[in-house]
Amino acid sequence: MGAVAYAPSIGVVVVGDEILSGKRQDRHLPHAIATLAARGLAVDWAHCAGDDRGRLTALYRDSFARGDLVFSFGGIGATPDDHTRQAAAAALGVGLERHPEALREIEARFGAEAYPHRVLMADFPAGATIIPNPFNRIAAFSVRDHHFLPGFPQMAWPMMDWVLATRYPDLVREPPIERAIAVYDAGESQLLPLMDAIVARFPRVRLFSLPAFLPDGGRRIELGVRGASADVDVAFEPLRDGIEKSGFRHEPIPDRR
Repeated sequence: MGAVAYAPSIGVVVVGDEILSGKRQDRHLPHAIATLAARGLAVDWAHCAGDDRGRLTALYRDSFARGDLVFSFGGIGATPDDHTRQAAAAALGVGLERHPEALREIEARFGAEAYPHRVLMADFPAGATIIPNPFNRIAAFSVRDHHFLPGFPQMAWPMMDWVLATRYPDLVREPPIERAIAVYDAGESQLLPLMDAIVARFPRVRLFSLPAFLPDGGRRIELGVRGASADVDVAFEPLRDGIEKSGFRHEPIPDRR
């Protein structure tokens, strides 16, 4: 697998009123973050949405227009509270069509009992391709670089792996590295000129500042940069030098990936 220089913006959508009401806890976003991190990729944005067709349509319309790579979890069933299939179709200005491969899988699994209701789960936006479901043979679907997966982790996660392996075998980067320094008893405002200078000078890295209050009443800021190792090497040295010149007590933090 070869590395690619560019990756599209990657989004995760988690759909379901049950998530927003607290009846269920989302597990998809942490899993997506870990799965993508293994390829040196990161989630650029995430959205948790209820079962609202209009809101989902607007969300997908925007992400389709940007050309994002999106993994959407949940809401692809055929019950009245499932709106993802219809919202994706509306976002593209197309109708739903019964997909022949998805239909064959459902018929093979359920026989005559596939009709009249289970076959509705083979209705996808026009032009969609299927994502095989190794758990129960009820396929999910892809449209462009949007991949719509079930809400059940035991189904969705192997299907996400299949999408990445099949559609994006070369979408991989060097895993990013973090290099940071702990700064004590400083306020972020006191370090802001240094941070602004690092951001302006080294746009290829992401600067982070994580303040915390200590049990003894003191303050600690974890200040660092994240990115490709070569870029981090260059950017961290002036960041560290600036902290040393500030006079605040500080100590290094081990590198992390």
